[in-house]
Amino acid sequence: MSFLRYRDGYAVSDDPARLDFDVIHGFLKTAYWCVGIPREVVERASANSLAFGLYAPSGSQAGYGRSITDRATYAYFSDVFVLEAVRGRGLGQFLVGTMMDHPDHQGLKHLALVTDDAHGLYARHGFKPIADPRKHMNRLDLGIYQTRPAD
Repeated sequence: MSFLRYRDGYAVSDDPARLDFDVIHGFLKTAYWCVGIPREVVERASANSLAFGLYAPSGSQAGYGRSITDRATYAYFSDVFVLEAVRGRGLGQFLVGTMMDHPDHQGLKHLALVTDDAHGLYARHGFKPIADPRKHMNRLDLGIYQTRPAD
């Protein structure tokens, strides 16, 4: 059973069958955080995440977000966007709020994300800068966008 919320004719759903990867990849391949990402990588990342589609009243894809999660202790929100044509209507808040309300995000110890330009949006949902960044480490661009060989 899929998780579904409505607001002002728009819907957010976690049903992977509804996702339009022409639209999702079309946006992400030009997004500052993943310029040039291959479609196969977008689809594989979505398939291995808890993915959310934002849909216009017509049913067309209007936004997207995904959660990389173990559904028990940790989730990382990634690739969250609303198409430019429908921005300014509070749909980013609606999408993130719905993602936060999903049953698989309840009771988690840690919910994280990285953003360069949407701090205000996420702050309204309780996100804060890392209290002690010295404790956090990462390693970036390991085989960036490597695709798997065809089966």
